Amino acid sequence: MDEISFGTDGWRATLDTFTDDRLRIVGQAVADYLSEEGYDAPVFVGYDARESSPGFAESLAEVLAGNGFDVLLPDRDRPTPLVAYAIVDRDLSGAMMVTASHNPAEYNGVKFIPADGAPALPEVTEAIVERLAEPDLLPEAERGTIEEVDIVTPHAEHARELVDADLSGLTVVYDAMHGSGRGVTDALLESAGAEVISIRDEQDPDFGGSPPEPSAENLERLVETVREEDADLGVANDGDSDRVAFVTPERGHLDENLFFAAAYDYLLESDSGPAIRTVSTTFLIDRIAEAHGEEVFETPVGFKWVADAMKEHDALMGGEESGGFSVRGHVREKDGVLMGLLGAAATAAEPMDERVDRLLDEHGDIVADKIGLECPDSEKERVIEDLDDELPEQVAGRDIAKVVTLDGFKLLLEDGSWLLVRPSGTEPMMRVYAEASSREDVDTLLEAGRELVEPLI
Repeated sequence: MDEISFGTDGWRATLDTFTDDRLRIVGQAVADYLSEEGYDAPVFVGYDARESSPGFAESLAEVLAGNGFDVLLPDRDRPTPLVAYAIVDRDLSGAMMVTASHNPAEYNGVKFIPADGAPALPEVTEAIVERLAEPDLLPEAERGTIEEVDIVTPHAEHARELVDADLSGLTVVYDAMHGSGRGVTDALLESAGAEVISIRDEQDPDFGGSPPEPSAENLERLVETVREEDADLGVANDGDSDRVAFVTPERGHLDENLFFAAAYDYLLESDSGPAIRTVSTTFLIDRIAEAHGEEVFETPVGFKWVADAMKEHDALMGGEESGGFSVRGHVREKDGVLMGLLGAAATAAEPMDERVDRLLDEHGDIVADKIGLECPDSEKERVIEDLDDELPEQVAGRDIAKVVTLDGFKLLLEDGSWLLVRPSGTEPMMRVYAEASSREDVDTLLEAGRELVEPLI
């Protein structure tokens, strides 16, 4: 069982390690955890568009039903946020989701979503890991039922109620990246009145030969299509559609930090409330909040921390620079489907490029970027400890005003820029992030971060 390791968001591994037998062990652990915690409502089992996912989902359903739980399945691969919403909508005990998200096709994964629909906190995943055991199933007559249900319609109805916008006259290009958002995000946009042009909307277990990661380098076709079709906006989801990315006519790929700022600005036009952001996310959110008399609360990287803080502070919006966002009134799980609708609504109210230009004019230019430095998982803790002893008084010739140790080391510089070094929670990497007022300054800070960290690895 040493091969089963829960990271930031469940267990992911290549298919030589992620086997049916080991997955059943995880299913038994979840069944034992739920039983011991007193849950007896049905459990949902969802899955993404990978070739191996339906079979893995069936195995989990068998184990959970074999422990006396009624199990609900979708009609096909469906987005993770729809599964999270179904938990709350149907008052379920929780869900297991078979997905490796944006990882390459040779990976798969599984995560447990608790009864509140928010990401599982460490005390929950640790309790599950402690219960890893071979399946122990009840006699046939005592097992639960397994039933397929519709989770698309309830989520869409809720999303349209939450984001009440008329998208008539708006043209949106949707890039499903061959993932589970196909026929879901595009259908939601169309239901609100948008004309939608879909690309990469066929199921392909190999995701067209590249990971279903909506990063700038993987969205060139979306950029081209938005410009060729004279569209107002491009929307893309990752493999399980919990994350979102946008393309605008002028900017091409829109930095996720800038989308967060634009979406929060749009929400503040008709509502109020604080924002939650991670340590790696732009200070532009803070500037917008301050202008509206609102607060911003900072968390470690990982949407589970964002979700927890959203509950504590009744936040209007929470998010992270990697493209995961949610809003008040929704489940506290990142939802790339809902965000596609929110981004289109903001664009219908004011073209996205114009909105971003206005925000940067009002609050100052912001450029952010990051790099990854290879580092074995076993060395990450030591590198952070060594870095504590090596922190300089200046970075790239700029004085350090404050050091934030919420997640790694975030060096706040006197001129308002910052440099962050932290261990990745999903890959054998040390991450280096920087934000400043120009591309040149960000590149300088990232190089300074590289020179600081590389000798310690």
